[in-house]
Amino acid sequence: MTDHDIFAALRARTVALLAELLPDLPGEAFARVQMEPPRDPSHGDMATNAALVVAKQARQAPPRLAAALAERLAALPEVESATPAGPGFVNLRLRDAFLLAQVPVILAEGERYGDGQAGAGRRVDVEYVSANPTGPMHVGHCRGAVVGDALANLLAKAGWAVTKEYYVNDAGAQVQALGYAAYWRYLQALGTSMGEEAFAAQVPGGLQYRGEYLIPVGEALRQRFGDSLARRDEVHGFAMRPPAEWLGTVREFAVGRMMEMIREDLAALGVFQDVFVSEAELVRAGKLEQAEALLADRGLIYRGVLEPPKGKTPEDWEPREQTLFRASQFGDEVDRPLRKSDGSGTYFANDIANHLHKIERGFAELVHVWGADHGGYVKRMQAAVAALSGGTVPLDVVLTQIVHVVKDGQPVRMSKRAGTYVTLRDLIDEVGRDAVRFTMLARKADAQMEFDLDKVVEQSRDNPVFYVQYAHARIRSVLRQAGDPPAGDLTLAPLGSLTEPAELALLRRLTTWPRIVEAAALAREPHRIAFFLHDLASDFHVLWNKGRDDATLRFIRADEPEATRARLALVAATGTVIRSGLAVMGVTPVEEMR
Repeated sequence: MTDHDIFAALRARTVALLAELLPDLPGEAFARVQMEPPRDPSHGDMATNAALVVAKQARQAPPRLAAALAERLAALPEVESATPAGPGFVNLRLRDAFLLAQVPVILAEGERYGDGQAGAGRRVDVEYVSANPTGPMHVGHCRGAVVGDALANLLAKAGWAVTKEYYVNDAGAQVQALGYAAYWRYLQALGTSMGEEAFAAQVPGGLQYRGEYLIPVGEALRQRFGDSLARRDEVHGFAMRPPAEWLGTVREFAVGRMMEMIREDLAALGVFQDVFVSEAELVRAGKLEQAEALLADRGLIYRGVLEPPKGKTPEDWEPREQTLFRASQFGDEVDRPLRKSDGSGTYFANDIANHLHKIERGFAELVHVWGADHGGYVKRMQAAVAALSGGTVPLDVVLTQIVHVVKDGQPVRMSKRAGTYVTLRDLIDEVGRDAVRFTMLARKADAQMEFDLDKVVEQSRDNPVFYVQYAHARIRSVLRQAGDPPAGDLTLAPLGSLTEPAELALLRRLTTWPRIVEAAALAREPHRIAFFLHDLASDFHVLWNKGRDDATLRFIRADEPEATRARLALVAATGTVIRSGLAVMGVTPVEEMR
């Protein structure tokens, strides 16, 4: 819980001391006070900007205020020293006894250690994946799925009430194309002799989806409808009936089968969303008209003509009057059209309906995970949410960059199942679910990634998946060798013998976990958890190696039962925090390396 976040605790004490020094300042003056690890560990365990951020309002010189604050902080029982630094910072060094007291706290809390209250129970909707239901999940979807799922887990750990959502884009042109592709597989299942290209020539825009994954859909259509959806043909045996007679039926059937496949793919990745919202159902329910009416009531819709798009010459631009949303009033570059020339809603308008639906369901915050190719869409969607909610519901968008899959130093481009891309299942079958999830979180979401299939299974320090799992396996090996002492017994262990710098360095890392959770959640950056776990594993491996080189530092020593219990407590606490972090990432900790 937050009470066990020593950074939050020391920040609260700092604010209280500052308020004593500056009794005339209002409480909100201290809102920007921070307590965080210093950039240079040699400066101490914590650093605060308190004097710097309030000095102007207090009408005092920051260094002078920092010196006065440092004097008071140094008097706290948990503080070894407090030193003013720079233009108004204070560096703190904590007493070893205070740090050691966190070990039984971690053991008592178990994997709940790090749970926070930053979210204060606010309801947040995290929408991720939301791929067009036109085929199997591919590697790009995989990254968005992992980032979104880990972010949702992270927000839950930091105190938000989280709903995981998938928005099914089942009302656009891509789903129409899926209907034609599924119908082609249906004709094949009936035994048509028509060639694929001959059929494609009859399809508006051509045949877009040719992967083998639609063959079972065609067979299922044959079993369900027999030959009733086809026209008997003397030349080919079976041919296309007029689309108006079958397209809606086939499209709906195919979308249902695709969503079953997508759910199975996501389940294989360990992703289970709470809610699946259909775009088509929102359109049928009149959400678009409802959103339009709401915006019109607020004077945010008008009829007008947009300026030509950037890079277009006047000859390329056909100005026409459209129904426009005043997106520029909410930070977007231009106003945005809501209706196509045929009167149907634009893609953007349907998304507005989706977000009205979220707001009506009572979410206080909205978070989306999108591919980087949707980056230009962020401002207009944030504008729409601000308009619909009256500025009360924020929308955060996390963008994920593309993933390049490599094996034997060469790009992996094709999937037999999908025909044109590497599927999520291909990836899981090759390296396993946990390796996929950890690797997808091992870099910041908006950085391009090379997923090297060879390195992901390599047993080396350069592979963060192995490095962290190896630390946990070593921890479990030590505890098994000691008879797996219960955590409750280890909370009572006297810890005074933990004086080795490597032991205290490991402990200092452990105590930063609650702060890491809160900071990562507020920044919407789940990759910070992977980074933290790698650093924690490194600290543990350093201590392990010291024990291998120096017998007096081994975790288990028959001639030193008290020191052994203390070290086992530290080892168990480390395992607890590793499991807590892996749970956020959706990765299963290993008991032993094989």
